Amino acid sequence: MQKIIDRFISYVTIDTQSDPNSNSTPSTEKQWVLAHKLTEELKQIGLEDVTIDKNSYIMATLPSNIEKVVPTVGFISHFDTTPDFSGTDVKPRLIHNYNGKDIVLNKENNIVLSPGYFDDLLLYKGQTLIVTDGTTLLGADDKAGITEIITAMEYLVKHPEIKHGPIRIGFTPDEEIGRGAHKFDVKKFNADWAYTMDGSQVGELEYENFNAAGVKITAVGKSVHPGYAKGKMVNAIGLINELMNLLPKKEVPEQTEGREGFFHINQLQGEIEKAELELIIRDHDPSLFEKRKKLLQSSVNELNEKHGDCFSLEIKDQYFNMREKIEPVFHVVEIAKEAMESLDIEPIIKPIRGGTDGSQLSFMGLPCPNIFAGGHNFHGKYEYVPVESMQKAVEVIVKICEIVASK
Repeated sequence: MQKIIDRFISYVTIDTQSDPNSNSTPSTEKQWVLAHKLTEELKQIGLEDVTIDKNSYIMATLPSNIEKVVPTVGFISHFDTTPDFSGTDVKPRLIHNYNGKDIVLNKENNIVLSPGYFDDLLLYKGQTLIVTDGTTLLGADDKAGITEIITAMEYLVKHPEIKHGPIRIGFTPDEEIGRGAHKFDVKKFNADWAYTMDGSQVGELEYENFNAAGVKITAVGKSVHPGYAKGKMVNAIGLINELMNLLPKKEVPEQTEGREGFFHINQLQGEIEKAELELIIRDHDPSLFEKRKKLLQSSVNELNEKHGDCFSLEIKDQYFNMREKIEPVFHVVEIAKEAMESLDIEPIIKPIRGGTDGSQLSFMGLPCPNIFAGGHNFHGKYEYVPVESMQKAVEVIVKICEIVASK
């Protein structure tokens, strides 16, 4: 447990926030700091073929210790953290033997992590939690996954009596801005399949995710003195508001669950002359996903006809549901499920209400379901991770390697 704690804290105290407005890879120079640290650590624990390329993608190998030929399995995590919340000067704190009550993260600012709001906390009474100080995120997404993969590999190196085939490790930048797999060299990685360690609650095993698109809508207006504006002013802010009112009111993240899709407005800025709206479209069903894009296009067309071509629309697909790529090789899910069940972990198989590097990698020819890493409340100050959950993830990784070797 202490090794997991020390390793995890050494990672989260390094700021690796990615930047969607940057065109470089990695998108921020500071990601290199942790990338180089991880590269050296993989060498130190005894892995081979440790490489880091010009874009900071890290790969390494634990060679097979059996004679028979078995598939090569991979484990992948990302080392960047989200730009949605500060990852600078993270101060993790340990809560030993959690008592099930409120945790005061920051007394000065009255920031409290409460099971009254985050009821998942009650699953971890008696366990050791790592929390924030209420001013930053924690970074368990996905430094918990990296901790687990490296710890599992170190364990296998030190326990050669555990038989396994060839294992490949991959760590990526920029997953949080949707680019984690963009420059991942699947051919070089050379695994038959892989697992991203990037889920949440213990037992999560996911092979479905949203189809996703990013949208930018621009409205152009005309500024006229408000005292003389009748019939002349065109307020771009009002135009954007009119478009927003054409979207389904209940199809938003805060009112949907399971496989239900949504429109999510995540940025709005503007003035009379020009206003811009950014949103994302998400849906598990590909036909409903396309229907959402068509609704936006028809809404813009309708308003352009009404107001005289004031709107422009840009839609960019981001990733797709990996289910169609996983189902033909479903044994990769069954192996992970078997590993969990053999460790008395109940598999929680459900669709991801989000995306993962595994989605893009699956479409690039590397089937890649997602496994729990243990953290909760990602992308904010209420983020936490139980150390025992990270331990269980380590055990699952080791068990998967054993099962693959025995098949």
